[in-house]
Amino acid sequence: MARNPVEVSWFSALCDDDYEFLGQSEPALQSSWEHCRNIALTAEKNGFDNILLPSGYQLGIDNTVFAAGIAGLTSRMRLLLAIRVGEMWPPQIVRQLATLDRMMQGRLAVNFISSEMPGETMGSAPRYARTLEAMEILRAWMNGETVKHQGEFYQFDLAPPRITTQSGKSPYFYFGGLSEDAREVAAKAADVYLMWPDTLANSKAVLDDMNARAAKYGRTLKHGFRVHVVVRETEAEAREAANRLLSKLDAATGDAIRAKSLDATSVGVRRQAELREAASANDGYVEDNLWTGIGRARSGCGAAIVGDPDQVLAKINAYRDVGFDAFILSGYPHATECDLFGRYVLPKLDHGLLTI
Repeated sequence: MARNPVEVSWFSALCDDDYEFLGQSEPALQSSWEHCRNIALTAEKNGFDNILLPSGYQLGIDNTVFAAGIAGLTSRMRLLLAIRVGEMWPPQIVRQLATLDRMMQGRLAVNFISSEMPGETMGSAPRYARTLEAMEILRAWMNGETVKHQGEFYQFDLAPPRITTQSGKSPYFYFGGLSEDAREVAAKAADVYLMWPDTLANSKAVLDDMNARAAKYGRTLKHGFRVHVVVRETEAEAREAANRLLSKLDAATGDAIRAKSLDATSVGVRRQAELREAASANDGYVEDNLWTGIGRARSGCGAAIVGDPDQVLAKINAYRDVGFDAFILSGYPHATECDLFGRYVLPKLDHGLLTI
């Protein structure tokens, strides 16, 4: 079956999400400029197309500052900067994004997160409505348009800033979420719709729904899949490595880690829990090579593709056949698993920067 090239990204672990044993914090693996820089440079060296720079409020280091620092140390990878909409003012964000894109010579992409302001409690509908306003305003400014906007959350009559992106156009917008509100925002304003791990059948159902929603607005979407990987020379070694990750985790520690997340009650997180429950009688595997054990110690993306190089490649290609155009991968420890995937699987994938 002929397939289009896919974008293959890695993950920079800026939010203290790096372990040898899940749930066991180690100073050498906590987020720092040096550690996260080394992960990013490992991904660049191995040929990945992009790297996600996640954003957290309490954990880790600031991703916008990190993006500025790593911009000049990389030359090929796209940098996918996560933006928490509730934490920043749009005229501030647009200048930062344009400046960063110039520093990266046009390699910036943006992952919008529909966040609350820390300390704020906002219902799903208004929170996503604010996100939609912000995405539309920012895209217009970065496309060089004056914004005349009188919305529920933002009121502007403002020309675009002098500083522009390298291309003079908006970078690609990545956005994810399973709730009704999130899906509508993605259909109206995203370029790339992101999903956390799911079965092949359910992934296809979600993508079919998202394509139909986008079509209602005269739009089309690309689709991205965010998942962990554990790849070793043999399936037995991969399964052993996966089990080793959980070998020092107790249930109370896992529960505490998940509860700390700001998205701990979201529809997407609930779906990850459903997958773990469905897989509980099968060593954590909800279908062939899709292991849900990571979700026992992590909120959000909670499953991994586990297997030998051919099995991991086959699983990724099965998701490509469902309709995914991009993959954001990670593994533990991040630099080590990046090297393993770069050695065993990435050379076998037809991949490159996503174009829309």
